[in-house]
Amino acid sequence: MAEQGLLLIISGPSGVGKTTITRAVESRTPGARVSVSVTTRPQTEADRDGVDYRFVDEPMFLAMIEAGELLEHAEVFGKRYGTPRNPVEAELAAGGVVILEIDVQGAEQVKRAMPGAFGVFILPPSEGELLQRLRDRKREGEDAIQRRFREAQREIAAARSSGVYDVFVVNRDLDEAIAETLRAVEQARIARTGSAPG
Repeated sequence: MAEQGLLLIISGPSGVGKTTITRAVESRTPGARVSVSVTTRPQTEADRDGVDYRFVDEPMFLAMIEAGELLEHAEVFGKRYGTPRNPVEAELAAGGVVILEIDVQGAEQVKRAMPGAFGVFILPPSEGELLQRLRDRKREGEDAIQRRFREAQREIAAARSSGVYDVFVVNRDLDEAIAETLRAVEQARIARTGSAPG
C-alpha cells in the first residue's frame, strides 16, 4: 500500500518564529516540501521566484481563483497570497509531506477542502515577548509594529476558536519548539499510515 501523504499547516503571528520552524521541519522530515505560494506582492531583491513565491499580477491571480486552481487564498495588507492546488495534490498522492505556511483564514479554507490536513499553530511565550520580538527585527516603524501586534492578537484568538489546529506549540526556546513540532508531525504520519515514516 502506498504511503499516504500528509498535508501540514503551520501558522502563527508575525515575529513568532514560524518560518524558522517550518524550514526546520522541511529539512528534517523525510519527503517534506514547503508549498510555494503565489502572490501579487512585488518581488524583492531577496526573493527567488519559484522558490520563495511565484510572483503574478492581479489579473492572473484572479484568473487562478476563477479556475479553481487555488486551495486557499487571502488578502494580507493589500496583497494577495494563495496556494496552488495541483502541486499539493500531486505531492500528497506520492506520499510526501506538503507544508503550508499560511494564516488562519487560509487554514480554514484548506481544512474545508482537505479535512485530513494537520494543523500546527506557533504561539509566543507571551504578548509582551511577541511585541519585543517584532521590535527586535528592526524592519518597521512603531506604527507598523503596533499594527502587526494587533493583527497577531486577532490571529491568535481566531486560531484558538477555529477548530483547525491539532497542536499549539509555544516557542519559548526555538530548538524545543522545533522538536515538539517534529514529534507532532511524526505522530500524525504514524496515525495515518500505521507505521513510522521511512
